[in-house]
Amino acid sequence: MPSEGAIVHIIDDDDALRDSLTFLLRTAQIEAQSHSSAAAFLDVLPEMTLSCIITDVRMPGLSGIDLLKRLKELKVDVPVIVITGHADVPLAVEAMKFGATDFLEKPFDDDVLLASVDSALKLWRGEARRHIERSTIDSKLAALSNRERDVLEGLVAGRANKQIAFDLGISPRTVEIYRANLMEKMQAKSLSELVRMALIANIVERG
Repeated sequence: MPSEGAIVHIIDDDDALRDSLTFLLRTAQIEAQSHSSAAAFLDVLPEMTLSCIITDVRMPGLSGIDLLKRLKELKVDVPVIVITGHADVPLAVEAMKFGATDFLEKPFDDDVLLASVDSALKLWRGEARRHIERSTIDSKLAALSNRERDVLEGLVAGRANKQIAFDLGISPRTVEIYRANLMEKMQAKSLSELVRMALIANIVERG
């Protein structure tokens, strides 16, 4: 399960478990970094690349739940897998409520952990792609003139060129020109693609 570019962070106060999970992930060609506590992880958080976090739910100092709350406060949106003992399943369920994507009961099979990490990394890649796509669309939108933006909002609202022209007090031919400019600036091959981009960027009609 090679995972180029992904970095999984393991947070646990158990040295042996951290070493075991690091070895397992690297054997599966997934880069892994380990941290002995949630506080140690948070200390270096600004400098790190994150793809997925594996954390024990019960640790000295900051618990796995505390970590999830802190990540939420910091607006760090990354998949988190919680490791729990059998008696701590209620804690794991609480962790899910605070944003954990999965929890694993000890002892767990290597294949189960790798499958959970694989699902988390797919989720991370999807979010990363959406973020990049949104940023690209936003930069294209920023290049539009106010009038082009008005025409775009009319198109997203499902209005025909003639209706947009009437609403804006311009000729249908002028709307066609703005529409052609929109397609070029947004690099959209079709009206449906243009509308999809606008919806991703939450473009709505100004009212």
